[in-house]
Amino acid sequence: MDDIHHVDQYEQLKVLANADRLAILRHVMAAPATLTQLGARFGKHPAWIRHHVLALERAGLIELAETRAVRGHQEKYYAATARAFAVDFIVVPEARERGLLVIVGSDDAALDLLAADLRADPAAPDIVTMRMGSLEGLIALRHGLGDAAGCHLLDADTGEYNRSYAQHLFPGSPLSLVTLAHREQGLIVAPGNPRGFGSIADVAASGAVFVNRNVGSGTRVWLDRYLAGKGLGAAALNGYVTEVTSHGEAAALIAAGRADAALGIRAAAARQGLGFVPLFKEQFDLVMPHDIFASARFHPVLARLESADFKRQVEDLTGYDTSATGAVIQLSA
Repeated sequence: MDDIHHVDQYEQLKVLANADRLAILRHVMAAPATLTQLGARFGKHPAWIRHHVLALERAGLIELAETRAVRGHQEKYYAATARAFAVDFIVVPEARERGLLVIVGSDDAALDLLAADLRADPAAPDIVTMRMGSLEGLIALRHGLGDAAGCHLLDADTGEYNRSYAQHLFPGSPLSLVTLAHREQGLIVAPGNPRGFGSIADVAASGAVFVNRNVGSGTRVWLDRYLAGKGLGAAALNGYVTEVTSHGEAAALIAAGRADAALGIRAAAARQGLGFVPLFKEQFDLVMPHDIFASARFHPVLARLESADFKRQVEDLTGYDTSATGAVIQLSA
């Protein structure tokens, strides 16, 4: 039995969407049961139970676990095929002649710009971006929920970005890492930085209201490592539990006077006319299986990344360095 079974097939999703079947599945996840026992539990005729059990069995969600001889006949006990089920399913547009490229992972202004440019190009694939955080994006990519993942995950031991995380999650798989840009991260604060913040530690010591990023985002991974290195717990930041899913949302809360500081990119601060305290530069890559990189769908993406016009637009966002934009690292199996 698997610990977690990832439901990523439409037919499985249809089975789980039925409330009666979901209830039966949850019951046999707790302990194996026969059709008779399930009928007594739900107050239904065994034939009704059998119909739903067969549907669950065909979907691979339950299985015949044991057969016991009871008073001259065979009792069949059904059990779930996993201890837990996670639904991995996204709905994206129908792929037309131009093709479709789904990019999951981190929130980034340059990525939004790239997607908009490609959507306007009839020769390029349609682009769908889904922000969920760097680490969550790599996990989603591993489960087949996208074609590429945007991420900025620092390996503190090597000083490299994204490579070790990708190798850990895709052991033995050939991958391509394409650099989108380098960008500045720091403290987004009120205009003029009236409270004089110079570091995360300053924010913690002052008791100022902080806005955090979602679990799994590269920004959150960096922050948690920073706090641990300073011997600070989550409680050290007033507002640590307040989470938003983008740099823009964090900046908007500060612009509205609902928070004093957030960790985010310079471009988000500039867009809102806010102050910014630079803390570090990071590398933002698109990680993908090598067959996606080598496909005709990705060729227009790489061409756009390498174009001088695109690099100029990214530099205009503020806080971006495009000197390595379009650089490729191949990770072999």
